[in-house]
Amino acid sequence: MATTAEATQEDVVQKDPRHAALIEALSGQRKELEVDKLFRALVKHEGSDLHLKVGRPPMIRFKGELRPLNRPPIETEEMVDLLWPMLNERQKGIFEEDGGADFAYVCEVDGVDWRFRVNMLTQLGKIGLVARRINNYIPDFEGLYLPQSVERLCNYDQGMVLLAGVTGSGKSTTIAAMLNYVNRKYRKHILTLEDPIEFVFTEEKCLINQREIGQDVKDFSIGMKHAVREDPDVMLVGEMRDEETFMTAIHAAETGHLVYGTIHASTASSTIGRILDLFPEEMHNAIRSAIAFNMKGIVAQKLLRSIKSGVARVPAVEIMFFSPTVQKLVLEGADHKLPDAIRIGAEEGMQDFTRSLKLLLDSELIDRPTAFAVAPNPDALKMAIKGIDAAAPGIL
Repeated sequence: MATTAEATQEDVVQKDPRHAALIEALSGQRKELEVDKLFRALVKHEGSDLHLKVGRPPMIRFKGELRPLNRPPIETEEMVDLLWPMLNERQKGIFEEDGGADFAYVCEVDGVDWRFRVNMLTQLGKIGLVARRINNYIPDFEGLYLPQSVERLCNYDQGMVLLAGVTGSGKSTTIAAMLNYVNRKYRKHILTLEDPIEFVFTEEKCLINQREIGQDVKDFSIGMKHAVREDPDVMLVGEMRDEETFMTAIHAAETGHLVYGTIHASTASSTIGRILDLFPEEMHNAIRSAIAFNMKGIVAQKLLRSIKSGVARVPAVEIMFFSPTVQKLVLEGADHKLPDAIRIGAEEGMQDFTRSLKLLLDSELIDRPTAFAVAPNPDALKMAIKGIDAAAPGIL
């Protein structure tokens, strides 16, 4: 016969399966799964990502390159046996409806709990997985080889800060470092809405509440409605992927909050166009105005393989602060002039990818082939290496 506590726990899970994983985590009752062996291998080999595909051996990404683990290929039945037990009932429903599911996963390795950001997928009718290892500690800016001027984006009382880049460019790690900077310096309330939660913060001076979409709150829209009643000073709202997300975030910035988010864009200047693409053309002027007067800065990143011993990868970083010049160009729709505004704004802490690549080369963190492979303007990089700074045309 079940005890009162057991009956209560079962009742909660039956009423809302979203809480099953949380209850297991709190009670320490999660069963060890066969797939945990592969996650442990990823950690022990110091890989960043784990890839599982039917017909191939498990593969890990090490220093940016995929390498197979020394074991036979995974066949269809074994893959299902490995992956399906990872999902709770809610995640199984999402997977069956959408053909994939995103979630966070925790695996113990040598007495330490490691977190992973997981995407379970189907391809050609077969199940597979890609998982990103999340560091157990949050490095500071120096440890991430980020420019010192990034600190400036942590000291505002309100406004919006966006991190731009492709998947795997280190956006989440940079934002975590920025939030942790606030955590160490100020006595504020930090509220995050994440899907899924990646870095788990240790409170220092700040009060920090981290809410996971699907587990702690049904969806992003409801989470943001709750947020306005939760007295946050600083908010992380995740990825700007649609009109509703951006409008909700910009409204929070307008009403006195410092809001961080991410967006898929290749450069700081092209981020403006990427935001506008979320909206119908008749709204573009209003959105430009909202961006110009509320955005504090955009940081764009690319992760590059390092040649320095003990350093796997380093970021090339472009930083655009919303100076009066940048505000004016955004309002006028002169986005093509923003790269020049960034370049001549070096005294204000701005830098473009060319300058970032030059600094990484000077610090012997990357080699020349790597730099030129990602340089937006190879000729400008050649001139920068020679110490020549091409004169910028008039931008006003």
